Amino acid sequence: MAEAEAADPEPGGPVQALRELKQLDQAVYAAVAVSPTPSLDSALRRLSHAANYSRISFTLAAGLAAFGGAAGRRAAIRGVASIALTSATMNAAIKPWARRRRPDRDSARVPIARHVRMPSSHSFPSGHSAAAFAFAEGVGRNLPWTAPPLTVLAFLVAYSRVHTGVHYPGDVIAGGLCGVTLAEVANRALDRFEG
Repeated sequence: MAEAEAADPEPGGPVQALRELKQLDQAVYAAVAVSPTPSLDSALRRLSHAANYSRISFTLAAGLAAFGGAAGRRAAIRGVASIALTSATMNAAIKPWARRRRPDRDSARVPIARHVRMPSSHSFPSGHSAAAFAFAEGVGRNLPWTAPPLTVLAFLVAYSRVHTGVHYPGDVIAGGLCGVTLAEVANRALDRFEG
């Protein structure tokens, strides 16, 4: 009995808190999976697919560069630089270290109508979410009026990854935080370069 008590983490301790956060993460994922949303499924599946390789962000950057004048070009450069730094950091350092497995969307009963291709990379953190938030932060630094719609788009991309069953909610939250943080690093580096 004493051995069992010694093996248990302290109530309220960090190990117990992490275990509870993981359970909460899985419970929210499962709740989203079984929530019937047939009118949203197709749109969120298409959004998730369109966000592959930051295609949406690169398209918006091209539009800003072509039609936004000098400010649009600067904003596009900052957005693309933010994506580049974020993607490189996520894929080379964070994902290989975290090594979280992808969700089992079949056992969670994610409807097939929502499915996108299941990535082969690790699940934590979400690269789609990180890149979308990095782009919003990078562009928003030069063109503040773009920050609200780009942030809403980033939230939708992040949620679409949970809705389609390829990420847990914690993955997309962590991805968003990484994206914002790394975009700030990119912005500060560009501030020094331009200054």
